[in-house]
Amino acid sequence: MSRSEQYAIHPLPAHRQPETSLEGRFSFQDLSGPEREIRATVMESPRPLVVDLDGTLIRSDLLIEAAFAQLGQRPHAIMGMFRAMREGKSVLKDHLSSPDDFDPSSLPYDETVLHYIRQARSAGRPVYLASASHERLVGAVADHLGLFEGWFATDKTTNCSGAVKAQMLVDAFGNKQFDYIGNDKADLEVWPHAAKCLAIRTNGRVGRTMARDFEDVEHLHHEQAGWKDWARLMRVHQYAKNALVFVPLITAQVFELEALLTVIIAAIAFSLCASSVYILNDLVDIRDDRSHPSKRLRPLASGAIPLAEAVLAVPILFGISIAVASAISLPFLGVLLGYFALTTAYSFVLKRMMIADVLALASLYTMRVVGGAVALGVSISPYLLAFLVAWFLSLALIKRFVELGARKKAHLADSTSRDYRNDDMFMVGALAAAAGLQAVTLFILYSTSEGAQTLYSRPELLWFVAPVLTFWLGRALMIAQRGEMHDDPVVFALKDKISIISLALAGAMVVGAM
Repeated sequence: MSRSEQYAIHPLPAHRQPETSLEGRFSFQDLSGPEREIRATVMESPRPLVVDLDGTLIRSDLLIEAAFAQLGQRPHAIMGMFRAMREGKSVLKDHLSSPDDFDPSSLPYDETVLHYIRQARSAGRPVYLASASHERLVGAVADHLGLFEGWFATDKTTNCSGAVKAQMLVDAFGNKQFDYIGNDKADLEVWPHAAKCLAIRTNGRVGRTMARDFEDVEHLHHEQAGWKDWARLMRVHQYAKNALVFVPLITAQVFELEALLTVIIAAIAFSLCASSVYILNDLVDIRDDRSHPSKRLRPLASGAIPLAEAVLAVPILFGISIAVASAISLPFLGVLLGYFALTTAYSFVLKRMMIADVLALASLYTMRVVGGAVALGVSISPYLLAFLVAWFLSLALIKRFVELGARKKAHLADSTSRDYRNDDMFMVGALAAAAGLQAVTLFILYSTSEGAQTLYSRPELLWFVAPVLTFWLGRALMIAQRGEMHDDPVVFALKDKISIISLALAGAMVVGAM
């Protein structure tokens, strides 16, 4: 069997063929004739344009997406992935391809590449899609766009990447008889056989290799990921939550420079650890985020940051956080590892469990306070811990309330990554109010406890914190009900002027009580 009989162009269904189609369209079965017949047909038309998919036509990677989507739904699926990987990358891709939950319309397509494709078609050039992704996914993309004469893709036995892809294209069109748009190292095997080498989003090494080895090279314009994109991915704005590690410093009244530096280092460790899990969570949620009104703009869902770079950032950030935590103490490292374990469990399991997800979030907030206490070597009042758990539970429920409200307002279907229905929003709001009022009651009990009476010189001032908290909670729930709140109530509190004033007033009362 010749090479031309092994590989194939998969034509689109007749009803999806573009208007400027290649005369003499052929498929796998059509390659039984002499190879010259294929090339003769191609040469009668303007030179074909072949377009890569992952990282080129779309600002994403379907293999990484599929892997994390499956892990998010069934964490134990990683064992099946390892078994498939042992049989080869093509088997792994076949194992991960799941067209039932794959929506090609939501992918982050690159407008520059789409514009180039449309220009080629306007000039009467046939355009083909050639991808290392699985044929079920590539076929769905090609059928959705309706811009291609046909496509090449990976199947269960052949991985359409690098030299294999190059041979497929040479067998179909001839050497130097097609133009090719690609983006990464694997495409360095294909570009030597292309008449014109087009590239987009190449890294520095690939770009230098192209400049050195190829003559007719064109780099298409694209937006590069900047520090703002990475700051959004790492949720730098969420670092304010890690100020909770300072709570034991204040409540225990340990106002010493060494203690302050210790708590600052602890906050850095929590921030880096949290960023690693935020990225992991976004990788798991990427498909669901694309259907959300605001989350679709996140760096991974929108394709602003390559998925491969995001995957690499997770262990790097986590490793640095471990090193920083170890510099404080082994007990603090234990708290940080517990935090990482719980937040990872949340990303893969708990967030899909109704109520358990918000309890986990409340626990994660509280663990920051516990971490601060362990770093300083001080104790925390049980009443204060109970207050924090209840208060953070209320914030977590408000967050879910806002998310459900946004989905309902946009007439979106129930989320596939949460165990809540859109109609649950009012019950979730009621639970948020109940948890918040319970927190206020617990704070009053804390202010009258024996520990507070001993620690504070004017504990009666703590009573006035309760109405401030009640005011903020009631106002936050009303704004959430109106659909005017940010996805995260903590972010809302940090940006809302009245919330800032309320926080400052409550803080002033606590300081005054000291």
